[in-house]
Amino acid sequence: MLKTKSEFVAIVGKPNAGKSSLLNSMIGEKIAIVSNKPQTTRTRITGVLTKESTQFVFIDTPGLHKPKTKLDEYMVKQVDDSVADVDTAVLVVDFQGEPAKAELELIDSFKSLHIPALLVINKIDTLAQKEQIIQRIDQYRSLFEFESVIPLSAKTGEGVEILLKELDKLAQEGPHFFPGDTMTDQPERVIAAEIIREKLLRNLSDEVPHGTAVEIESMKEREGADIIDIDAVIYCEKESHKGIIIGKGGAMLKKVATQARKELEDFLDIKVNLKTWVKVKDDWRNKESAVRSLGYN
Repeated sequence: MLKTKSEFVAIVGKPNAGKSSLLNSMIGEKIAIVSNKPQTTRTRITGVLTKESTQFVFIDTPGLHKPKTKLDEYMVKQVDDSVADVDTAVLVVDFQGEPAKAELELIDSFKSLHIPALLVINKIDTLAQKEQIIQRIDQYRSLFEFESVIPLSAKTGEGVEILLKELDKLAQEGPHFFPGDTMTDQPERVIAAEIIREKLLRNLSDEVPHGTAVEIESMKEREGADIIDIDAVIYCEKESHKGIIIGKGGAMLKKVATQARKELEDFLDIKVNLKTWVKVKDDWRNKESAVRSLGYN
């Protein structure tokens, strides 16, 4: 009988490095929302992958950035707590520019906490000259002794299997913490709220989507019918933002809700009746009580 192994892995890096895309690629299912806007991920999202005798528990963290609001402070704390709680860290970087201050701070954490870390150079599918990868590896290897360096593309999946094999080498003998078919510890309500927020991020521009939060007020299966009724409230920070989210004649809100409903039906494998409302919660990102009331605690 094979002895079981387990490993808690923090996926860390600066905003927009592709951490959530990498998590989804490793799990083989979309459990973390993705957009091209920084700070899409606000909380620690746990993804679980049981591969033969090894169970990986991945923690997708917000991008490390300088906090400007109470919500930002909460997000930065999520990163710090995650790194302190895991067996291994995966630092995700792209292939351009100098190492960012946030990345240097993370490397300092690896050193002080004595955490083994792997370096992932993401987005190689967009790289014209592969020689750039060698330069990038040298750049980061001069800063820290990474267990291994894996160039990959979270988007296409190239190199992801290699990363999993390298992680498996660091897994320790021990029990599995989740049933073998578990993909995430996130409640369905949380995932539903995040799917709606993703559609806001993708459809709205400038600062508006960053000031939104989504709360699922009710989510229940209709008796005698294969359908789930979901009531969701979208909170924003200003009355002017409310008008933008609703759109002319309700067009923007309808577009967001339609996209979210379709994805929810795929995820939940059941028909969804989604109703959405937009409410103003003035400057909520700067009020600790408001941040906590919206689930960021």
